[in-house]
Amino acid sequence: MNVHITGSGSYIPTERITNADFNKHVFYDENGTILPLSNEVVAQKLFEITGIEERRYVTSNLQASDIGFLAAQRALESSNTDPETLDYIILAHNFGDVQFGTTQADAVPSLASRVKASLKIKNPKCVAYDILFGCPGWIEGTIQAWAFIKAGIAKKCMVIGAETLSRVVDPHDRDCMIYADGAGATIIEATHKEGGILAHESASFTHDEVYYLFFGKSYNKDLPETTRYIKMYGRKIYEFALKHVPQAMKDCLEKSNVPIEKVKKILIHQANAKMDEAILTHFFKLYNMKPPAGIMPMNIQMLGNSSVATIPTLYDLITKGSLENQTLQEGDIVLFASVGAGMNINAFVYQC
Repeated sequence: MNVHITGSGSYIPTERITNADFNKHVFYDENGTILPLSNEVVAQKLFEITGIEERRYVTSNLQASDIGFLAAQRALESSNTDPETLDYIILAHNFGDVQFGTTQADAVPSLASRVKASLKIKNPKCVAYDILFGCPGWIEGTIQAWAFIKAGIAKKCMVIGAETLSRVVDPHDRDCMIYADGAGATIIEATHKEGGILAHESASFTHDEVYYLFFGKSYNKDLPETTRYIKMYGRKIYEFALKHVPQAMKDCLEKSNVPIEKVKKILIHQANAKMDEAILTHFFKLYNMKPPAGIMPMNIQMLGNSSVATIPTLYDLITKGSLENQTLQEGDIVLFASVGAGMNINAFVYQC
């Protein structure tokens, strides 16, 4: 018995936000001092570092569980799955449902339970729960689904990544331009087909790194200190990722006994184009190689960083033929990897 991704779906929000849309923002540094650069220069520098030209926001009537449900519907349709046959619904997020105009998280009941209710699943033995693992949440949920299936306590699971980061960003922090909204869902299933998930790797670094991403007050000192927004130490995260992610990817690949020459695609969490490209270069350096052209598909340029949603969305777009010059064929080897708040790292090797 092997464990395959038998279906996928995604929801790409409809509100297109360009870099020019931030021209009217007033940006401060962490000390509350207005940035001396024009917003056009700030946006250009952000583009040069992250590669982001646009990002997508959900409309005011939608929340994370809503778009998770929409992605879930599409995954069920693509795999021709009866939702009543699901053993688990695992939903990865970080901030729960956040209503438009607020920054308050709502995660009771769990978002997975809300999606199950929206899918009108009556089967009580379909267990729905959330996972909080930072941006690597969808990968970790997939690893858990694999474990349930391998243990014989499940045959079919749904793993969703959904986030509305636009609701928890500080409009006075230039980092707000990085974040986006989105949702991706996959069906993880026991099959007799060759391949599937071949190996996985996970780690949590919490000694010195735990608060590299955190909730903090606005950089605008005129705003209430009690209202909190997502904050990060970008340079520390960049250095952390380059130090640990390539090695985790190598460790995972070695567990799978797949030679690096057989890897067709590497799908990395779309956090920052420059960082992802550096991770890729460092990974291949461990093999004294240079990355092959086109091995790392990216959509961060147009979709921004939607946290747990970036990888399942990217995978869905590739498999549906919606990403230019990118395809996956049966038998292809794909290496998935992510890094994020916690600080958590994970990866898995997959044969289509």
